[in-house]
Formats: sequence, structure tokens, C-alpha cells
Amino acid sequence: MFSRTSTGAALVIFATLAAVAAFLIAQAWPVLINPSIKFDAKGYVDGATLPQIVGPLVFGTVLASAIAMLIAVPISVGIALFISHYAPRKLAALLGYLVDLLAAIPSVVFGLWGGKWLIPKLVPIYEWLANHLGFIPLFAGPASPNGRVLLSVSLILAIMILPIITAISREVFLQTPRLYEEAALALGTTRWEMIRMAVLPFGRSGIISASMLGLGRALGETMAVVMVLSAGNTYSFAILQDAKHSTIASNIASQFGEAFGNDRSMLIATGLVLFVITMLVNMGARYIISRRSQFSGAN
Repeated sequence: MFSRTSTGAALVIFATLAAVAAFLIAQAWPVLINPSIKFDAKGYVDGATLPQIVGPLVFGTVLASAIAMLIAVPISVGIALFISHYAPRKLAALLGYLVDLLAAIPSVVFGLWGGKWLIPKLVPIYEWLANHLGFIPLFAGPASPNGRVLLSVSLILAIMILPIITAISREVFLQTPRLYEEAALALGTTRWEMIRMAVLPFGRSGIISASMLGLGRALGETMAVVMVLSAGNTYSFAILQDAKHSTIASNIASQFGEAFGNDRSMLIATGLVLFVITMLVNMGARYIISRRSQFSGAN
């Protein structure tokens, strides 16, 4: 009975994914079979075709998520290590509770907090970056005076995915066999050397899994991005300038209510692209984890 129940649950997940894919393809079919259709909806260049719209949206989505991951992953792993191996037991319990609580905050709250409180405090920093590091394409100026730029979105996304990565990494680090840690310490290593030799190698696959879950949320985040970003649709690395970038999810959320006909099919087609990107990211993560598991087993 348990075996059949488990198999049925797996088939339900598979059927749900197949149904979502079929719906997206069916709704986007009119523009998929004729990608030369031109769109004049707001936010795009007049007469833009589907590839000209999807390309910059994918670029903005990937760029925002990549910056968020670069910020969140090292900090999350550091917090997880502190909670699991450095903090006193009472402090570790309190920090673990706060991390779990942070993960439960709705994205719209992050958007409100970011737009009303965080961004005004970041504007002077953006201006300094543009003035002193403007020779780097990412910090090319002029910096937006309102702060509603891609870097603000990436910072908020990093804060949103930080508790997810931290919580999973913490649990993985706590599962490190005590014998590994004691053996490393018996060899005369410091605590950090023990973590580097025993804890991090053991938890590598867990860190990758946690990062991929965080990346999945960053790729699909909608409301916080809509509330913070001044949207554009260009291929630009200037993350301090407004009206340059948008993401697929935020673009759908902001325009779907007013779209109809081919415009609606176009938006659903961008959703299909996001669906494919998310699937590829998860498949890549599973492949990396399986390869590392095979390598560890061979060693």
C-alpha cells in the first residue's frame, strides 16, 4: 500500500508538470508558430517581435538572479556554519528560529520594506559607486535618483532567498558524522580547518540543493520585483540605471490584466520560457549532485 501510494504521488507530480507545460504551449501557440508577429504593448519598442521581447526579459531575469545568488550564498553558508558549529546552544536556537521566521515573510512585505525604507538609504551608495567605479560596466552611471534599479531588486531577492539557503545548509551541516569532526580535531586541526576538511565536503551537495531552491525562488519572484523595479526591456549591464531591465515574472504580472489576443499569448510564451529555464536549472542541479555523489562514492 505504501509503495502504491508513493508511486501515485510521484505520478501526480509528473501529471501536474505535464498539464502546466501543455497549458502554456496551447495558450502560447499562436505566437510560437508565427514569431514574426509584432507587438505594440507598453514597455516594448514599437513593432517588437517575440524574440526581441523575450531576449531582454530573460537577460534581466538571469542577471538579477545571478547577482542575488552571489550575495546570498556566501552569507547563508556563513550564517549556517555559525549556527551549527560556533554559536552557543541558546543563541543558535534563537538564530535558527529567526531564520525560519524570515523565510515565512510574504514577498509583498519585502517589496514594501524595500521600496519604502531600504532603497532611499541605498541611493547615496549607488551614486558613490557610479562616481568612483563607473568604469566597470555594472556600475556605469548616471545612477538613478530614485533607486528603483536592478541592483535594488537583486539585494531584496538576496534577502528573500537567504533564509531558505541558510535553513537547509544548517540542517545539512548538523548531519555531519561526529566521527569525521572528532577525527579531524584529533589530528590537531583548528575548528575552521575541521570545518573545511570535514563539514563542507560532507555538506557540498546540500549547499548546491539549497542554492538551487533559492535560485528557483529568485527566478520566479514577482511582487517584490514589481514594487521595486522601474522596468525597461534592454540588454544592459548597467544595474544602477533605471528603466533598463525587467524580469519575466514581473512583466507578466504588470501587463497580463490589460493584455488580450496575441499580446496575452506573448506573455504566456514568456511564462513558458521561464518554465523551461526553471526546469533546466533543477535538472542541472540534480546532475551536479549525482556526479558529486558518484565521485565521493568512488573515493
